[in-house]
Amino acid sequence: MKNTSIKNVVATGIGAALFVIIGILVNIPLPIPNTSVQLQYALQALFSLLFGPVVGFLIGFIGHALKDAIQFGSPWWSWVLVSGVFGLVIGLARKQFKIEEGIFARKDILRFNVLQVVANAIGWGIIAPLGDILIYSEAPAKVFAQGIWSTVANSLVVGIAGTLLLVVYAGSRTKAGSLKKD
Repeated sequence: MKNTSIKNVVATGIGAALFVIIGILVNIPLPIPNTSVQLQYALQALFSLLFGPVVGFLIGFIGHALKDAIQFGSPWWSWVLVSGVFGLVIGLARKQFKIEEGIFARKDILRFNVLQVVANAIGWGIIAPLGDILIYSEAPAKVFAQGIWSTVANSLVVGIAGTLLLVVYAGSRTKAGSLKKD
């Protein structure tokens, strides 16, 4: 148990640091203000499936808060929360996948992508805009437009880059029973 908690703390720290670095360095603006393609969610999805919901949540929450503080001077808390929730939701599905055993087949890819699209839609399409309205008194039309763009962009990024990361990672694992004595 002690090893697992140390591993989770290290994974959280590395994941949050990578979330910040990737979020600052790879930032492709979208046509709607204050909205961009965010590649770090693909990596967060990988860490969430490998280490579970708490690590997934903390990577998104800490990473997004630090990224906003560095880039903009203060965090935008409604979106920081959604980054955490995204990792939490993906991490909750950890036991449905056997990535550590080297298994990530077509049906797994499909299930993962349905899950991540739903997580993105709930997070960016509902929670973030409602948070912006309740916390920051933002205009509903603006924040729901941002939410829709973010849902689509993040779903595509995680669907492409996240799936590739998971396929490569699973492929790097030794499958049980794959070694044979000559």
